[in-house]
Amino acid sequence: MLTLYHCASARSFRPLWALEELGLPYELMMLPFPPRFLKREYLELNPLGTIPLLIDGDTRMTESAAICQYLVTRHGPSPLSVAVDDPAYGAFLNWLHFGEATLTFPQTLVLRYSRLEPDEKKNPQVASDYARWFLARLRGIDAVVSKTDTLCAGRFTAADISVGYALMLAQSLKLDAEFPPAVSAYWQRLQERDGYRRAIAAQDRAGTEQGIARSTWRD
Repeated sequence: MLTLYHCASARSFRPLWALEELGLPYELMMLPFPPRFLKREYLELNPLGTIPLLIDGDTRMTESAAICQYLVTRHGPSPLSVAVDDPAYGAFLNWLHFGEATLTFPQTLVLRYSRLEPDEKKNPQVASDYARWFLARLRGIDAVVSKTDTLCAGRFTAADISVGYALMLAQSLKLDAEFPPAVSAYWQRLQERDGYRRAIAAQDRAGTEQGIARSTWRD
């Protein structure tokens, strides 16, 4: 049985979404945010105290995009993956990691310096600068989804999950009002997927059952 440790709507939503798209059985363990402070025993499983944590037998993984790649290949075959001999393989890997390294990273600074820090440590200039950085990097997505429904290979893949989560984060940070029209339409299409909706329902149900209150933001 796969086990995923998750805070609602955090980076761990990527593997949760992938699990639901794949239809794999899994156990979802909800954690309060931040788990490294509010669930100290979790450090015994993941010394960093971060989420996600995926456990699959002896395998332990903590990087959300890498977990998505692992799930769609190790537990495939699946159309969510792209084969190494497919001409779209390079684009698949690039978008898969673009979602975290390029799109999510600047947003974590927006989140930290606009919401998470105590008032005396908040920094509106840093938050504004990194919000602009994030929005500028949407040009790459806009260039693709202005012409096609998905990012690569002519179908929905784990790359769309990775980038889709970054758009989900941006919506919570109220940056979505500045999405280019094609990116807004792309994000709307992603939210209409059954797998996305099942993942939302799964985290809400597990949070209620496990007594974990949903807060506004996670890291």
